[in-house]
Amino acid sequence: MTTTNLYSLQGKVAVVTAAGQGIGRAIADHFLALGAEVYASDLNADLLKDFGGHVASLDAADPAAVSSYFTTFSRIDILAHAVGYVHQGTIEECSFAEWQRSMDITLNSAFFVLSSAIPYMKDQGGSIITIASVVGSIKGFPRRAAYGTAKAGLIGLTKSIAADYLNCGIRANAICPGTVDSPSLQSRINELAETLGSPKAAKAFFMDRQPSGRLGTPAEIASFAGYLATESSALITGQAIAIDGGIMI
Repeated sequence: MTTTNLYSLQGKVAVVTAAGQGIGRAIADHFLALGAEVYASDLNADLLKDFGGHVASLDAADPAAVSSYFTTFSRIDILAHAVGYVHQGTIEECSFAEWQRSMDITLNSAFFVLSSAIPYMKDQGGSIITIASVVGSIKGFPRRAAYGTAKAGLIGLTKSIAADYLNCGIRANAICPGTVDSPSLQSRINELAETLGSPKAAKAFFMDRQPSGRLGTPAEIASFAGYLATESSALITGQAIAIDGGIMI
């Protein structure tokens, strides 16, 4: 008697955006380890020079570039969209240009990428995974007005896709990380250090909001993305799932 390995991506085509570093890169590497044929893209493709799958430069906030990129596919089984931008500030501290940049990078990019990928998924079904955030989109956090709004919109889009394409066998779920130790976080620590006086104080600020007492890792997020990509999670769709070290307790 043979059993099917439900936690495998053998024979699957996976597309990962913002795969150059951090969570996106960890997801691309994990999908590759699970046996998928992985197409990884990033605005800075040089970050992917050592990646073992297919590599492309892609500005996911450029609709023409996204449309052109997806014409290269004939089939997509898994899409992980990890593009995002963190603006720090209240609504009063956010200019309209900064607001628009937040929407363009975090939310509009998802519209461009997901709407371009779905036609290549409808024939056989598949899994769409968006990287949202517990910050702002599920729970309000100080000085995250634009970021929280964009990520909340991303969750809404993900849930809408889950409802609209269930009959095509497409599942869509949003992963909502807490604070993850990544290059993106390090840049925010460096920025906050100018206000708080030191990188140590800035890192403590982010650590203090983690009840678990530690930061998350990109690998932990990638592991759950792998679960959502495989048939092990076949009944899970339309969910916004927090991986947050207890922030939402």
